[in-house]
Amino acid sequence: MLVAGWWGFVAGAALLVGALLGLYARASTRTIGLVMGFGAGVLMSAVAFELTLEGFEGAGHAATVSGLVAGALVFFAGDWVIDSRGGHRRKSPTQQTHASAGGAMALVLGALLDGIPESAAIGSSLVGGTTVSTAMVAAVFLSNIPESMSASTGLRAAGRSTSYIVSLWATVCVVSAMSAMAGYAVLGSASASAVAFVQCFAAGAIITMLGDTMVPEAVEHAGRLVGLMIVAGFTLAFVLSHA
Repeated sequence: MLVAGWWGFVAGAALLVGALLGLYARASTRTIGLVMGFGAGVLMSAVAFELTLEGFEGAGHAATVSGLVAGALVFFAGDWVIDSRGGHRRKSPTQQTHASAGGAMALVLGALLDGIPESAAIGSSLVGGTTVSTAMVAAVFLSNIPESMSASTGLRAAGRSTSYIVSLWATVCVVSAMSAMAGYAVLGSASASAVAFVQCFAAGAIITMLGDTMVPEAVEHAGRLVGLMIVAGFTLAFVLSHA
């Protein structure tokens, strides 16, 4: 379980890296959009090959489809609530609505909603005594950097202090580690169908997040080149998962 927590923490630590880059690197919104597109491609590959395919091979159609649908619906519902409270632009480097306390809490909840399925997927990859999925950890790490980079830039523009922003992402990082531990603990003695369902639940949530927040923000700020960056990220993650 501690191993799962460690890898969840490693992947979540990218949020702090991205936050510091957003605060001090002064990257352009176009650069942030391109990096976000690359991260989206990495996650797409991990979802396809590390979660959905493994779930299908382990338990067949029923667990795979039900998990994907359940994850998508739960994320959609949670995202709708967060959007209505001011978190709809939580990945935007230019337009944040987090000046109020309610908006700030929406950002926190949004970051947790985005990160928990990814971390749980890392924990589930250790079930059965296998080593952690390098591709899954790399995918979450590489996608977390542009997410927090973009959001931190927007938070700074909204007047939030550096200590507030760093504390926010540190909290999400700790929760990511706990989610990875929970993913491992819950599934440690679970059936193949249960493991497949949880893996595909995480996949459904991540796919919905990509379509709802990450890809639209990337395209808005970086334009058509985002498509090429998505393919580049997808290709890298595919090579990692089949090395």
